[in-house]
Amino acid sequence: MRVLIRGDGVAACCCAHLLSLAGLPVTVEPLERPRLPVILLGDQALALVRDIFGQPELFANEPRIRRRVVAWGHGAQSVSVEHSAVVVSEESLLERVAPPLLSEGNPTYEASWKILTARPLPAPAVEHSFGVRLASVRRVLLARGSDPGACWIESLDNGWLFLIPGADHPWEGRSGWLLAIGGDPEALLDQSRVVAAEVGVLGGSGGSFPAYPRIASPLCAPGWVCCGSAAMSFDPICGDGTGHAIREAILAAALIRAVDKGAPVAELLTHYEARLTAGFRRHLAVCRQFYSSGGEGFFWTSEAEAIARGIDWCDSRLGSNARFRYQLRGFELEAVC
Repeated sequence: MRVLIRGDGVAACCCAHLLSLAGLPVTVEPLERPRLPVILLGDQALALVRDIFGQPELFANEPRIRRRVVAWGHGAQSVSVEHSAVVVSEESLLERVAPPLLSEGNPTYEASWKILTARPLPAPAVEHSFGVRLASVRRVLLARGSDPGACWIESLDNGWLFLIPGADHPWEGRSGWLLAIGGDPEALLDQSRVVAAEVGVLGGSGGSFPAYPRIASPLCAPGWVCCGSAAMSFDPICGDGTGHAIREAILAAALIRAVDKGAPVAELLTHYEARLTAGFRRHLAVCRQFYSSGGEGFFWTSEAEAIARGIDWCDSRLGSNARFRYQLRGFELEAVC
């Protein structure tokens, strides 16, 4: 059984590697797109990557975030909580995990199955969005004395700020990236008490992207599955978008391997759709906690209402008696008795 994978991000790399281990022929169709300048890889996501690719020391020497400083809610005082994640660029991550087979192949052959990790979506899939918030990315020079082992999150009247010490930048040792969600970075910094104190110089733009949760529906059909950013996108408030993409890739590869072994396709697709929808709902539930407590203005109330609509949408898709018929054991799907 031949498999075509569209895209070349971390989800595509994971799928290609796991399927190649199973002896399935894989061709990857890479797509040009901007790379994320900075990714926080939490311990669980990092452990998954190390396990999948057999690299137990991967990123062992990269900069690490050990605490998170949070000021959330109108007039809230900042609190410091323990955190554990490594800071890498997407380019650096892909350089370390892209297998040799992840080179441009011939995407014209007739594949038995396609794993779509990048858009465009196949018919009849459409994207469902829950919110309108955008995120702007700016390079920054951290203020002198700023802790390179911390990240900062602060809610404001019209949005929120996320400051992350960053790598791969000429301001080595004091570089960082500022995400401004919901408003202009300069305007939000003018309102800021916590994040503004850590920013020495606001640098040039690193682009912008939608920060509202989005999901494709349907997520799969006979012959194809959506995975990674083609399946769903997350609000950066969760800090685990990469981890979600990796877990989706594990499930997508397991589905293909189960199909190859003769498991019933319809049941596998139903399980895949339900699992990803349930994961998306959990993300929305986390978002609802933040957006219902971040502030009192129109930005917060309107985005919280959109998140609530998303949760209702997921519930309608899952149904009241949803039951998963398969479970992962390692990287394989097994039927639940």
